[in-house]
Amino acid sequence: MGIQLGIIGYGGMGKWHAENAPRAGVQIAAVCDIDETKCLEAEAKGFRTYRSAEELVADPAVNTVILTVPNYLHKEMCLLAAKAGKHVITEKPAALNVQELDEMEAACKKANVFFTAHQNRRWDKDMLTVKKAYDEGLLGNIFTIESCLHSANGYMHEWHLYRKYGGGMLYDWGVHLIDQILFMMPGVKVKTVYADIKNVLHEEVDDYFKIILKMSNGITVHIELSTYILKYKPRWLAGGDKGTMIVENFACDGNVYRTGKLLEKLPPQITETEAGPTRQFAPVAPGGIVTEPLPEVHSEWIDFYKNVDAVLNGTAEPAVKISEVRRVLSVMEAAWKSAESGDAIHFE
Repeated sequence: MGIQLGIIGYGGMGKWHAENAPRAGVQIAAVCDIDETKCLEAEAKGFRTYRSAEELVADPAVNTVILTVPNYLHKEMCLLAAKAGKHVITEKPAALNVQELDEMEAACKKANVFFTAHQNRRWDKDMLTVKKAYDEGLLGNIFTIESCLHSANGYMHEWHLYRKYGGGMLYDWGVHLIDQILFMMPGVKVKTVYADIKNVLHEEVDDYFKIILKMSNGITVHIELSTYILKYKPRWLAGGDKGTMIVENFACDGNVYRTGKLLEKLPPQITETEAGPTRQFAPVAPGGIVTEPLPEVHSEWIDFYKNVDAVLNGTAEPAVKISEVRRVLSVMEAAWKSAESGDAIHFE
């Protein structure tokens, strides 16, 4: 039997899973929400509905649940589903902290059910383009990676505005951006974590953060997110000793830049520029920098569900392991600790 999915929470992501999981062969067995309007909306699309999670997990037609409820409910819903013998997929963040995640994992192990998190942005093409450069040495020895995500939308929405519900941008997007870096460099340790976390427009929850990770392979990673920076930086910058990669956006616009002829020594004369006299930062002569197209990568978010199906059939290892999810939450906890103390946190 394939995945017979029960969706707990029919909000934005619940609707996304209902529409897209079937593209991977998943059967939507049932949907539940405490909001009557959302249930009626699901029924209009032909889904069997329940008004409570307890009713849904009691349905024998459901063998797997996806938790698309506010973050603070993930632990409660996971324990409920595991006790009912259902495999559990949580939206990110899987839990509000490492302690919660450990309890959830223990419950799933006790019930002998599969447990994973929908870290769908491991299948983002922009990140996989940078990972390809890292894996294949396309930029030589990489010394810095910048992952930036900016928005001019300003205010967050709904429950994301409130600390008690697990709101804020570190929970919403930080978990993705950190996971992407750790996924990009398997086996590489995080030596230190430094973070600056701010509430720019929101009283209760963070809407800006800058996280600096010093990795054991010599790469310094800069992760920055803001809901209120009005002119966007490139989504990714990766600098190596053989070139620079710029990925402008999720659509993977950008280029690889290389030196046409690397200067072995600076010219003897000083150049007058708008910034004043300089040699090191004088304009590059024509032909000094050449551009190449970004490497192509191919992926789809629904590959996550294909992997879950293969895991349940015993033919694959989980693409998103709970040990990896735990490490991301640990980095997030170190980031909060760093932001509070103002110091870098020694991590691994």
